[in-house]
Amino acid sequence: MPETFDLVLAGGTVVNHDGEGPRDIGIRGGRIAAIGALAGAAAGETIDCRGLHLLPGVIDSQVHFREPGGEHKEDLESGSRAAVLGGVTAVFEMPNTNPLTTSPEALADKIRRGRHRMHCDFAFWVGGTHENARDVAELERLPGAAGIKVFMGASTGNLLVKDDAGVTEILKRTRRRAAFHSEDEYRMEERRGLRVPGDPSSHPVWRDAVAALRCTERLVGIARATGARIHVLHISTADEMRYLAAHKDWASCEVTPHHLTLSADDYARIGTRLQMNPPVRDKAHQAGIWWGVEQGIADILGSDHAPHTLDEKAKPYPDSPSGMPGVQTLVPVMLDHVAKGRLSLARFVDMTSHGPQRLFGLAGKGRLAVGWDADVTVVDLKRTETITDAWSASRAAWTPYDGMSVTGWPVGTIVRGRRVMWDNEIVTPATGEPCRFAECLPVG
Repeated sequence: MPETFDLVLAGGTVVNHDGEGPRDIGIRGGRIAAIGALAGAAAGETIDCRGLHLLPGVIDSQVHFREPGGEHKEDLESGSRAAVLGGVTAVFEMPNTNPLTTSPEALADKIRRGRHRMHCDFAFWVGGTHENARDVAELERLPGAAGIKVFMGASTGNLLVKDDAGVTEILKRTRRRAAFHSEDEYRMEERRGLRVPGDPSSHPVWRDAVAALRCTERLVGIARATGARIHVLHISTADEMRYLAAHKDWASCEVTPHHLTLSADDYARIGTRLQMNPPVRDKAHQAGIWWGVEQGIADILGSDHAPHTLDEKAKPYPDSPSGMPGVQTLVPVMLDHVAKGRLSLARFVDMTSHGPQRLFGLAGKGRLAVGWDADVTVVDLKRTETITDAWSASRAAWTPYDGMSVTGWPVGTIVRGRRVMWDNEIVTPATGEPCRFAECLPVG
């Protein structure tokens, strides 16, 4: 009697924790049921994946989907649509919405908004503040919570804990890994006058490398003193990479496609569209970030998808907001680096699937293995496409990579056994569910 599956992905090259090779994947009940030669199996649907690579579902653990409060530039549906069109199967969304995600009620509201309306699976970071520091141990363990996120430097939104005492009060109560925007607010306040009106290239002069390194040094010191695990988001400096190389016992870190791909030279070309916090810097810092990837210091990739409308970005600097879309372009931009030999495919998978699972304790996601959620990112490593504003599904409707030709393209997104995207089209109604985390699973 042949095995029966709901779906078989046939003839592709499977890339997972034991290497890569030609294998089929059999899916049943939303989970992987078999990996191997399944030519004799019966299936409700079989997808011919010859010539394609089957990767563990890509997890983007830093996105800003702006809902509630900023739906004119993004919402949970449109942001997740962009995610799955880009091959991303799960996202962790940030707390600087309006209202802020700093309470059980705000988290529950976001989960309600996302369930079966988002096209990918999801979790939500809970903002750590002076006001809720006493409650973070409970907040970080709520269903659907990715953990606690703290802004030590002001960015888009109203979350800011710039002082060591405030950060200490939060970290001494956390048990999960807490995430940080690490820029020294005190130094940035002193240097605010260095912003040049109308010149976004002065953005990294104002928010300089010293501000980033100084804050990360402070943060690691507090983590050691409190015994907390920390995650430093969007590393933008070579200095931080060198420093973190000696402090990996306490700190994990994330790098972004824009810091790896774009440089300060691009301010002249795209102006405020390049404006991010922390800033895109010169090529020496970009080289230092790549060194951190090559040496294994950088743990994961995140897009820091942070859309604003073109009208908002057209405001003269410094009135222009910081942020750019990125969730849809994470996979193709980084696969182009794979094609150019800058990054191995195995390292890409480690930074987008295995790494997020390992750092944040995702239950059942981040691997292609029997019993795990059938989340698969299907890619064509030889396909050459041009990224355009017209391809962008974000409500912001633009990308800093407009006109960039890439080799390597997401052709399919499978979420819990459902073919959500295939060949640039959404083919299944939204069925997104909250991610589960090992440290927060219900007992009994």
